[in-house]
Amino acid sequence: MKKIVIINIMVFFCGLVLFTSCKKEIGNLNNPIIEDYLNNATKPQLDNLVIGTESGLRNNMELYLEVVGMIGREMYRFSSSDPRYVTDLLGSGTNVLDNNAFYLTNNWNARYRVVKNCDLLITATNTTTVAIPATTKKGYLGFAKTIKAYQLLLNLNLTYTNGVRLDVADPENPGPFLDYPASLQAIADLLDEAKTDLTGATVQFALSSGFAGFNTTAGLIKFNRAIAARVAAYRQLWPAVLTALNESYFDLNGAFDLGVKMVYSTGPNDQVNAAYFPQNRGGEVRLAHPSYVTDIIGGDDRISKATLRTNSLSSSGLTSNRDVWVFKSATDPIGIVRNEELILLYAEAKLQLNQIPDAVVALNRIRLGHNLTPYAGSITQAALITEMLFQRRYSLFFEGHRWVDMRRYNRLNQLPIDRVGDDVWDKFPRPLTEN
Repeated sequence: MKKIVIINIMVFFCGLVLFTSCKKEIGNLNNPIIEDYLNNATKPQLDNLVIGTESGLRNNMELYLEVVGMIGREMYRFSSSDPRYVTDLLGSGTNVLDNNAFYLTNNWNARYRVVKNCDLLITATNTTTVAIPATTKKGYLGFAKTIKAYQLLLNLNLTYTNGVRLDVADPENPGPFLDYPASLQAIADLLDEAKTDLTGATVQFALSSGFAGFNTTAGLIKFNRAIAARVAAYRQLWPAVLTALNESYFDLNGAFDLGVKMVYSTGPNDQVNAAYFPQNRGGEVRLAHPSYVTDIIGGDDRISKATLRTNSLSSSGLTSNRDVWVFKSATDPIGIVRNEELILLYAEAKLQLNQIPDAVVALNRIRLGHNLTPYAGSITQAALITEMLFQRRYSLFFEGHRWVDMRRYNRLNQLPIDRVGDDVWDKFPRPLTEN
């Protein structure tokens, strides 16, 4: 952890380009000094930390979607420069997941850099003696803790029972790894702390257009509770899922894409969405797993997420004729928690609480929203859980959920094995730098 945090602690200040007006508020953007932010940080300095933190959310997000999508058998990533996408990640032959490979360490480091930025924002807010209203400080704290919890959750999705470190405020003395239940508990507690901070706070800092409609205290609380609903589902705390949903932007009849997003642009020094690849390209490609098409119900408009190529591509015994087409331009946003996921979380919680009619209503909302007829299968909890997972598969395709969903329902053995000797991994090892 020391190498991860110390070397890259302030990398996010490149994110200041999201708000060019902030260039006047800080000195040398290439070499910011941590002590400057811990020595009576001014409000403009705290604002800059917010900007850098939000920008950092986007770093390596495409790689996260790729690796969980590969292991979850949603898609293939063919790369002429690195065969490990189709060897290590798919467990080809004797290949296993490497604890020092890019597909783990790049993801891990990116998320912990944001965590460290959040810790810096929290410490700077708590220690400054500059005259900043208490309610304004609480806004910074609530934002920082919410984002920190979200980033920790993404890393925990990778390492699963290998856990994560929650306390990395002191890079020389990081806290211990917590096991999976304790990690989820700590993340949930952090979200609750953030909600408490945001209650009665004021948001006096700028956020990008990805937070449009959620850039107020009330909006950030709704965003916080949307993440909390996901965490509660992972913990199988079904009443807590419904409570969090009721405090979020969950809307059974609302737009599926409603929610907070990561935004991109082609502006100078900003980032484009690297999860976007043009259709029909060669070389570096993302292809839908063939089962996406063979398993889909006829007429489902979500087939548009896997468009037919003009030619099939093959690599290492794997073949597909469909491009991943979730993001259709280099400036398409990536949703953090979309309302469509919240509707499906509502259905899941209702099923687990055996409130079947409510669950069927929610599932039919998804089905009808994607050009399908209402559910006509068996009205049993088991059958409807299978239906719910099926709808999550197609609604949340290439959004980082399939592998996690199949794991938490002990169904990894139902994922397709494409080659003799391939494996479906249940978790990543702890990175080498953490041992």
